[in-house]
Amino acid sequence: MEERWSTEHVLSLAPDQASCKAAGKLSAAAPWSGTGWGHTALWGLCKGSGSTPYRTVIDLAAPAYKCSCPSRKFPCKHALGLLLLWSGSPEAVASGAEPPEWAAEWLAGRQEVEKPAVAAVTDPVAAQRRAEQRAARVAAGAQELRLRLADRVRHGLADRAPVAGGWGEVAARMVDAQAPGLASRVRQLEETPEDELLSGYALLDLLAGAYGRVGELPEPLAATVRTRVGFTSDTAELLAGPTVRDRWQVLGARTTGAEGSADGRLTTRRIWLRGAKTGRPALLLSFGRPGKAPELALPTGLLLEAELAFHPGARPLRAVLGTRHGTPEPAPAEPPAGLSPEEAAAAYGEAVADDPWLEHWPTVLDGVVPVLRPGGWQLTDGRHSVAVRPGSIPETALWRLAAVSAGHPVTLFGEYGHAGFAPVTAWTRDGRPTALAR
Repeated sequence: MEERWSTEHVLSLAPDQASCKAAGKLSAAAPWSGTGWGHTALWGLCKGSGSTPYRTVIDLAAPAYKCSCPSRKFPCKHALGLLLLWSGSPEAVASGAEPPEWAAEWLAGRQEVEKPAVAAVTDPVAAQRRAEQRAARVAAGAQELRLRLADRVRHGLADRAPVAGGWGEVAARMVDAQAPGLASRVRQLEETPEDELLSGYALLDLLAGAYGRVGELPEPLAATVRTRVGFTSDTAELLAGPTVRDRWQVLGARTTGAEGSADGRLTTRRIWLRGAKTGRPALLLSFGRPGKAPELALPTGLLLEAELAFHPGARPLRAVLGTRHGTPEPAPAEPPAGLSPEEAAAAYGEAVADDPWLEHWPTVLDGVVPVLRPGGWQLTDGRHSVAVRPGSIPETALWRLAAVSAGHPVTLFGEYGHAGFAPVTAWTRDGRPTALAR
């Protein structure tokens, strides 16, 4: 049977902070009746303003939610409140029960919907023609971008006059060329500090030039170049190929505004894993539309035996969650094995040697103390230090980290990069993980 989730896990499902607050008011037993838990499902009736209580049912395996309330948020406050009641007050929700008819009907309907569908028949010749047409457009766009960058360097970096048409116009040209990855990197040039512009131009020129001869590159590097330019991999195709089965420990999670979102309301959830047997890192991404939290939520410290399919590349990291095996369980109450700041710098250097456009790499730092110095926060083991990446974490979270440390060495998980270390999770001396920011 599914283990009860932690409060942190439940709140990570909320689409916004207002939903968290509203759910807290529904986390007591008073408004609920007919609650039950069994067969990976959770259900209950919540008293509302009307005479008929709201019917709330949750498929814990997905997770997925259904509520008769009119809320357009997903999950709604009733689903979150029921989850909080279930996780925090075991005596209030009976286990091993059979779902009522209204809940069973919805659960059965979900099983029908989730049955594998027959794949649509595609014309391989037409698909090949479309792929060749796109490749030609991207190659032309990459060549144009290199000419624009060379022209800018020819004028000199001291010339701060705007590029002809503006970088926004150049980014639009890359979108037209079906190279969204190039477009995103071009937009970043408008916010790049002057002392970093030359390296920004060089890396972008290197990427555009690499795509121009992508057919000559080793396949892992060619896959990296295609991904950086903006080509994507089909999830079904990835899962149909080789997978890596391991007991994956959840090292941390972070939910932020989605990259490239025009209105900032879309969210991206990053979940970092590490294989207990292979030691291999993995990154799972999940996206949520306005009013809907990303569906994938795995609490920090969980051990999940599952199969992952990795996106191809010279340094594979992003993965897709495939078949799960068994019931997730808590990881041992001890910090994961980590590296010193010196070893972490070397490991990041090796990763960049494989992927020159890699900005950061998941890393566990062991035995470091957070200290505030005139130049900002530093993580030190007494011999070597690494700066905390500016803006990577709220100032309040850094003070929370200092409180967790209390001047003693701690184990930290985060992302190590050329701009510093971005902390995500800290382990106290008793081995319990602490999320530093949502």
